[in-house]
Amino acid sequence: MHYVYFLRLANKRVYKGSTGNLKRRMEEHNAGKVESTRNFRPLTLIGYEGYALKSDAERREKFLKTTEGRRLLRQQYRDIINEE
Repeated sequence: MHYVYFLRLANKRVYKGSTGNLKRRMEEHNAGKVESTRNFRPLTLIGYEGYALKSDAERREKFLKTTEGRRLLRQQYRDIINEE
């Protein structure tokens, strides 16, 4: 199984990533081993999507990083993103 996951960063932005092992990847983020999120801890996993094929997960992650994808993600998780 391959996952696309969404993290709420300390600066209230949303990080999008994909992985084949969600538990291990979350441990790496929380330990500060991921350079792009290291300075924005604590991190909160706000959601994830599972895919049977890695190519589908990568395609979805790429879409979510576009303007339209960001807009849809903000609509879907607006209450969590805006939470204080």
